[in-house]
Amino acid sequence: MLHNRFCQFLMLYISGIMFLFGVKVLLGVSNYVIPSLYQIYETTCFISGQYVIETINTMSIAMIGHMIAICAAISISIIGRFKHGIGSFITASAYQIQAYPIVAIAPIIFILLGDGIISRLLIAALICYFPLLLTCMGIFTEPVKDVEHFYITTNQINWKLQIKIRAYEHFGKILTVIEGSATTAIVGTIVAEFISSDSGIGRCISIALSQNDLAKILIALFLIGIATTIYLSILEFLGKKIRMACHITMTNDYH
Repeated sequence: MLHNRFCQFLMLYISGIMFLFGVKVLLGVSNYVIPSLYQIYETTCFISGQYVIETINTMSIAMIGHMIAICAAISISIIGRFKHGIGSFITASAYQIQAYPIVAIAPIIFILLGDGIISRLLIAALICYFPLLLTCMGIFTEPVKDVEHFYITTNQINWKLQIKIRAYEHFGKILTVIEGSATTAIVGTIVAEFISSDSGIGRCISIALSQNDLAKILIALFLIGIATTIYLSILEFLGKKIRMACHITMTNDYH
């Protein structure tokens, strides 16, 4: 699982580096624009420690923001099962919020809340919650008729059991969208740091860009890829464990 993801990332990253150096050789681009391998090695030795710390900082914000988005999307979806009243209002509000591009309102968030952790958390959560919301709304509002019919006819059905059944029957979809939105949360955090932040790997990329230092950017991209690979592998591992636990619980309930 982790091994496969690492191999896929390394193949993609190395292919990108090879393409870059192919352009450098074919067009005769100077080391100032595309650094040599020795320059990249030198830069790695000089800044790797700082960049690792900044990457951990970014990933911690992205992970917390992602968890907030998951909880918000599931909560809104459960309430949104009701077609009238508060359910309809909350669902409409949730969709309307996402109608505004997060990059456009990010400066407002930074003006109001500053360039600290809260701003980055909020942007990371907002940018990844919509795909989660769409999937969860589809799952929790769609009855699993074959299963729910039995509990309805025996008067055992309640909203908790209903949610439990629907989540179990569509667990694969939920896990897929959680893994996909994790990448979006990381991207959102980096974008927030790039716009305005006092720390994080996105801020490092912004500084490297202002210095025209491609070597630093390549190192940052490598660390981001490694951290993302590890996080996705953790989510996949936890998903399998939760699926097994849910299978045991639901099998007991069904019998």
